[in-house]
Amino acid sequence: MIFTTDDADGKTRLDQYLVGLLPDLSRSRIQSLIKSGDITLNGKPAKAKTPVERGDTIDVNIPEPEPAEAQPQDIPLHILYEDADVVVINKESGMVVHPAAGNPDGTVVNALLHHCGDLSGIGGIERPGIVHRLDKDTSGCLVVAKNDNAHQSLTTQFSERTTQKLYLAVVQGCPKERTGTVFTHIGRHPVNRLKMAVVNPGTGKPAITDWEVLCTDPATESSLVLCTLHTGRTHQIRVHMLHLGHPLIGDPIYSNPKRQKARPGRLMLHAWRLGFDHPRTGKRVELEAPIPAEYTPWMQSFPGSIPEVHDEHPNP
Repeated sequence: MIFTTDDADGKTRLDQYLVGLLPDLSRSRIQSLIKSGDITLNGKPAKAKTPVERGDTIDVNIPEPEPAEAQPQDIPLHILYEDADVVVINKESGMVVHPAAGNPDGTVVNALLHHCGDLSGIGGIERPGIVHRLDKDTSGCLVVAKNDNAHQSLTTQFSERTTQKLYLAVVQGCPKERTGTVFTHIGRHPVNRLKMAVVNPGTGKPAITDWEVLCTDPATESSLVLCTLHTGRTHQIRVHMLHLGHPLIGDPIYSNPKRQKARPGRLMLHAWRLGFDHPRTGKRVELEAPIPAEYTPWMQSFPGSIPEVHDEHPNP
């Protein structure tokens, strides 16, 4: 991956600059890649403390991780629901779902292996039990399969879009319309491979998001938005709200948090409600993750309860 800086001031260290550019990598991992020569500055080896100037070229090579079996770790989890087949947690913001480059442990998978003892093996040794994902900085409902039958059932439900997924997002600006639907195709960004982007039909994958403005805060020029996902593309809400001209507050990839008036200190995206059919009984399971404290300023401005949403959107 090659990046050309357009917002550097010559005062920020290379490792500090890359923390904002590569949010899925820890600072220590970035420093290690610089030391090993996998990150170069203007085609030459650099040091972590080297200042970054406007127009510099940064070349980042992230070696493929060698598959390693995830190990149990005693990490606290907020369990919303659990039985012999599934467990649903309220994932905290900042926690990675499964081990990957830069995050070999300390993940949801490591915590669940300690809590449950075993998970479905369909996801492989690195992603046991994982049916769907939440971004590292997104909080909220995450369902995990404890056995292979549950995994197959849940995977089918997500694929056939019979699950219900409601998110609360705080976005920059105040949309002119109160409600709407975004229907685009999403694929890898043509330049920055860490980003996703709206692409031309025929490329990428179709993505549908319904959205509704719940309240606005003129003082911070931001709005609380309820998003209903009808597809599950990588970064879907983040890309779709950016496409509307209203990037998420606190998003280090698709916006500039330092220039936003609202600064809650995290990505303001929360997987609020999740509905699915139980893999064994077929009964509908509907769960809600408590709304994080960072949402308090907007929730206090919102009159009444959040409206019920009926997921009746046709498949694309």
